[in-house]
Amino acid sequence: MIGSTLARALAHAGARVTICDAFIEPYGANSFNIDDVREYIALNIADIRDREAMKILVRDVDIIFNLAGQVSHNDSIENPFLDADINYIGHLNVLECVRKYNPKAKILFSGSRLQFGKIKSLPVDEGHPLDPETPYAFNKTAAEAMYRYYYRQHDIRTVVFRIANPYGNRCQMKHSKYGLVNFFLRQAMQGKDITIYGDGKQVRDYVFVDDLVEAFVLAASNEKADGEVFNVGSGMGTRMVDMAQMIVDVVQRGKILHVPWPESYVNVETGDYITDISKMVKVLGWQPKVALREGIQKTYEFYQNHGKHYFDVVSSRVQPVPHPSKRSRRVASAASHYEAT
Repeated sequence: MIGSTLARALAHAGARVTICDAFIEPYGANSFNIDDVREYIALNIADIRDREAMKILVRDVDIIFNLAGQVSHNDSIENPFLDADINYIGHLNVLECVRKYNPKAKILFSGSRLQFGKIKSLPVDEGHPLDPETPYAFNKTAAEAMYRYYYRQHDIRTVVFRIANPYGNRCQMKHSKYGLVNFFLRQAMQGKDITIYGDGKQVRDYVFVDDLVEAFVLAASNEKADGEVFNVGSGMGTRMVDMAQMIVDVVQRGKILHVPWPESYVNVETGDYITDISKMVKVLGWQPKVALREGIQKTYEFYQNHGKHYFDVVSSRVQPVPHPSKRSRRVASAASHYEAT
């Protein structure tokens, strides 16, 4: 979701874009995400753990957005070695290749709000203690420290994002490990129950993918971001049950079903989370533009039009909106950017 949306925005703006993706299941790679901009984007199927591949791919580029990762904190508990291999060693591999073969490149890292662990104060700013509680969060935190080390010791220009709960167009819809808003939306579109464990009153910060991509582009193009860490979210908190109700209201299908927490379910509850975005606003002039209900509406319309590329059954209530031409999309775009918990 994030990578393809970012690649599309950059391609529309005239950048020479290469995507690297390993296409590992059950993660989010979907060739349809770039289908209508394929002529503007080079696609390389490779793994960030493949040192020989990274030696080639990092050369002769100006900016690297490293969004690669194992995304499920529950899966990281089941298989901590895989998580460490991708979320730490893989990133070390990329950084070392940048240091050796393209030290002038700028590299941006996508971390997670789960790095904070138990939340001690709201909203959460960059100075909040990092106390991760899963291998996923440990490895994200270790990778963040490594990016900052390479900035200090090797003068590699790095930027670190700690991202809240992203959602929106082009997210995979097969399971809940990538994005809870998108998975709930699928359940509603198929007329199924939206199952919420407990009362659903836990507060989360949901950031729309276009806003998140705009933050990445601003950080990549602004020297003031070099060496910095930014918390990125909408700056607004929403109870999970209220988010689910928005989805039901927009789709006009499905219903919310509260059930007890399963005894066998591994829940790593860190408490309510709201992002303090003041540093992003001050340093980069970034402001999120899309409120949650509007973002849900936009996402719903996207999957109404393109749902067959993401899941099997789609409601037919809304007629598809015609696509503009490639040329008109290109002009318009140039003029204007995790775990389910």
